[in-house]
Amino acid sequence: MTGPLPIGEDAGVPIQKIAWLVTVAAALITALLLLLSGYNGYGAVAIAVGLSAAINLR
Repeated sequence: MTGPLPIGEDAGVPIQKIAWLVTVAAALITALLLLLSGYNGYGAVAIAVGLSAAINLR
């Protein structure tokens, strides 16, 4: 289907996008927990992983 959808109909979200969103969320939650625990280096690595995964959301 091309073009805009009729009012009241939602476009489906591809499963790949959902998987990357979950990956980004998990990495950012992990980073937050690590930073709060004082593991600054590991927290920074988790942020980098989250940002790298976020590239795939485009």
